[in-house]
Amino acid sequence: MFLLAIDWFLIIEKLVLVAFIVTLSMIVAMYATYGERKIAGWMQDRHGPNRAGPFGLLQPLADGGKLFFKEEIIPSVSNKFLFILGPALAMVTALLTSAVIPWGPSLTIGDRLVPVQIADINIGILYVFGVVSLGVYGIMIGGWASNNKFSLLAAIRGASQMVSYELPMGLALIAVLMLSGDLQMSKIVAGQLENGWNIVYQPIGFLIFFVCALAECNRTPFDLAEAENELNMGYHQEYSSMKLGFYLFAEYINMFISGVVMATLYFGGYDIPFVNEASWGIADYWLSIIGFVVLLSKAFFFIFMFMWVRWTVPRFRYDQLMKLGWKSLIPLALVNMLVTAAVILWLKK
Repeated sequence: MFLLAIDWFLIIEKLVLVAFIVTLSMIVAMYATYGERKIAGWMQDRHGPNRAGPFGLLQPLADGGKLFFKEEIIPSVSNKFLFILGPALAMVTALLTSAVIPWGPSLTIGDRLVPVQIADINIGILYVFGVVSLGVYGIMIGGWASNNKFSLLAAIRGASQMVSYELPMGLALIAVLMLSGDLQMSKIVAGQLENGWNIVYQPIGFLIFFVCALAECNRTPFDLAEAENELNMGYHQEYSSMKLGFYLFAEYINMFISGVVMATLYFGGYDIPFVNEASWGIADYWLSIIGFVVLLSKAFFFIFMFMWVRWTVPRFRYDQLMKLGWKSLIPLALVNMLVTAAVILWLKK
């Protein structure tokens, strides 16, 4: 009787979606490394990767193969279990965030309405924050387990940086939650379909969120945990082979997921601006595909912005990093939240 009660279609549907999103994240992360090197070359008036395959398109495969076949070294004085756990945790937390993202409009298969979302939980935003907060353990554990003073210093920097910038990010999101009245990601997108994108009402909140996302992803000018001119290489200095690859991949997956989250919260998710897709009269699976492509396009734009900032803005000093977070972004996020609350109360009267 128990076996008969199991919804096998739901299980298969979710497993297929999980496999697809994980594979997509890996491919995007792999080619984001290629894209970053091409963009850096374009901005520095050089070619970038152009030897491995046409236009250098096979360069990510060459880099991945190199990491796979490099010698695996674990320092004898390290904590071996935690040394292995660090990069694994960084990779897992980077992928888990994608579970609550609505990747496109729901589609009909047979007589079932299938959401293009792994888990449409009613605390979607809190889930995202919880998983993002766990990401600091990947850096902290890896730096501490290496038993290297430079790695430990970088891990401490990374932990304090993430804690500092999660506060203004959370305050900026409170304003979005006031507008939507819900924590559920699908309902936040649905509210933007009806009332317009949140970027129109929260431009300052989005700017704060974008800056904090740069810091959360350890991207320049906030890459103090990887400051090679001060700390040799940072928290992953003692890592080699695919353990190092996991840390590098996790950064690019975090960039991709951050872009998807920003598109979902502020830019309507899979919505096409000024277009009513429902009036097209086409099959709903085509609408799902179009919405998915639109969401990816917005995420790729943010990835480009991440890369543009990296090759334009120089790295901050550590005191500048902390001053920006605590003395500028947090007060600005508080003011933005209070003004948003006051306007909402005024409009309801």
